[in-house]
Amino acid sequence: MDHIEGRPEYAEAREATLAWYRQILRADWESPAQLKREIRSASILKDGRAVFNVAGNKYRIVVWINYPYRVVYVRFIGTHSQYDKINAQTI
Repeated sequence: MDHIEGRPEYAEAREATLAWYRQILRADWESPAQLKREIRSASILKDGRAVFNVAGNKYRIVVWINYPYRVVYVRFIGTHSQYDKINAQTI
C-alpha cells in the first residue's frame, strides 16, 4: 500500500484497494475457473495471471497466482491508463 499512502492523486484508490486486499486474504481458489466464479469482473490471463478492476474500474491490479499453494503475488497496481502501458502477461 506504500504506493498510495500520502499521495493525493491515489486517495480514491485507498479504500477500494484495501477492500480488494481483504477479499484476497479470504480467498482459497483452486483454479482460475474458481476465481472467475467468485469474482466475475476478474480477467484471467495465461500462466496464473489475473487482472482485477478496483475503484469502479479506475484502477487495475495484476497478480500472479500460485493456485496449488494458494499464494497471490501482486505484480502491478495502477490507474487504468497506466495499465494500458504495460504488458500484464510479463510484468
